[in-house]
Amino acid sequence: MISEIVKKQITEAMKARDSLRLSTLKMLSSELHNEEIAKQHELSEEEESVVVKREAKKRHDAIEAYEKAGSTDRADSEKKELVILETYLPEQMDDEALSGIIDEAISETGASQMSDMGRVMSLVMGKTKGQADGGRVSALVKARLLK
Repeated sequence: MISEIVKKQITEAMKARDSLRLSTLKMLSSELHNEEIAKQHELSEEEESVVVKREAKKRHDAIEAYEKAGSTDRADSEKKELVILETYLPEQMDDEALSGIIDEAISETGASQMSDMGRVMSLVMGKTKGQADGGRVSALVKARLLK
C-alpha cells in the first residue's frame, strides 16, 4: 500500500534531513488521509493511486503556470516534487504498446470519426489502468481518428 510506504519514507527523509522530500511526502500522506476520511473506509491501492495522480497533475499544472509567469525557480521546485510523486505511480506505457491498444479499441468500437472519440477513450483508459496519461491518450486517439 502506498500510504504505508510513504509513512516509512517520511521517517527516512527526516533522518536524511531531506526537507523537499519530507515536505512532499507529508503532503502526500495528508492527502491520502483526507481521502480516507472522505470515503469513510481504508483506501484500496487503486484509490491511493488516484490520489497520487491527482497530486501529480496539480504539479504539472503549477509547472505550466509558473513557466508562463517566468518564475523558473518555483517551476523547478514543482518539478522536483513531481519527480518524487512519480515514484508512486505505475510505470507509463510506451507509445508502441499504447498505439496497439488504441488500434484495438478503434476496431472494437468501429470508430471512424471524432464523434466516436468518447467510446474509444473510455475503452483505452480502462485497458491501460493508469499506465497512460489521459492527455497523451487523447492526442493519440485524435490523431488516429483524423486520418
